[in-house]
Formats: sequence, structure tokens, C-alpha cells
Amino acid sequence: MAELNPMEDFQRDISYRLLKQDDGTAKLTALLKDKFHDVVAEVVVDVATLKIVSAKADFHRSPTPDCGNVSARMQGLVGFTIGKGLQRKLAEVLGGGGGCGNMRNLLLGLLPLALNLNAAAGIATEQEMMDAIHDKLIGTCAGYRSPRDKS
Repeated sequence: MAELNPMEDFQRDISYRLLKQDDGTAKLTALLKDKFHDVVAEVVVDVATLKIVSAKADFHRSPTPDCGNVSARMQGLVGFTIGKGLQRKLAEVLGGGGGCGNMRNLLLGLLPLALNLNAAAGIATEQEMMDAIHDKLIGTCAGYRSPRDKS
């Protein structure tokens, strides 16, 4: 068998974390690691309003030194309220020749977690949380197409 090139045997790992803070914010963190990338994105959101308070990205490893220039563009997300228009905002801030498709994709998976946190506010049990999230997210995706049958 011929030796495989780096893209013929490739693995990319992405992880997301949301941690509610005592000051009424939540820290959302995304990690992207593969042979060419080791990137951490961190976004702080006001839990009550879902407004982005701060956003940054650290490129510990990237295909070129210029990839890290995207970090400065993250400031364009500050003040945006997570919800309708998220994809458009990410394309505006992180699109084009000076942007980063990987960062857009990473944040598109991360930022909606704030919606779940907001939908689950004040709920104690996992089942109550799942019911509340379902009710608040009806119409947003295939999993929440219609009201939940609670019988």
C-alpha cells in the first residue's frame, strides 16, 4: 500500500464548552485541533440578553502565520445579540479573503449553545430543561418541528 499524504489520513477534533459565570455571563469556548491547527475561540455572552461581551481567538498552530490575523476581526462580534442573523453576522465579520472559514464554522457550532442556556434558565432537572428547550426552540430545526407530546 502506498504511503498516504496528510489529507488522505486526516482527523479534526472540535470541542465546545459553555460555563456560566457568577457575574451573569457565560464563557463559550471552542477548540479546533488537527495536523495543521490548534485554535481556541472564546466568546463571553451576557446570559440575560445573549449579547456578546467579548470575543477572541488564539492560534497556537495554523497553516500560515497570517491565520492569526483573524483574531482582530473577532472584535466585530462584540455587541451582537445571538439569534436571528447569526450566520449573516459571522459571514460579515469572518468572511472574505481576510476571514477564516474554519473560525466561522467553529462559531456557528458554538454560539447557539447560548440559546440553550437561555432557554434552560431557572430549571433544575434535566427533563424539565429538555422540555423547556424544546418549547422555546420550536421551528428552529428538524428536532423541534412541533410542540412536544407530554403524555
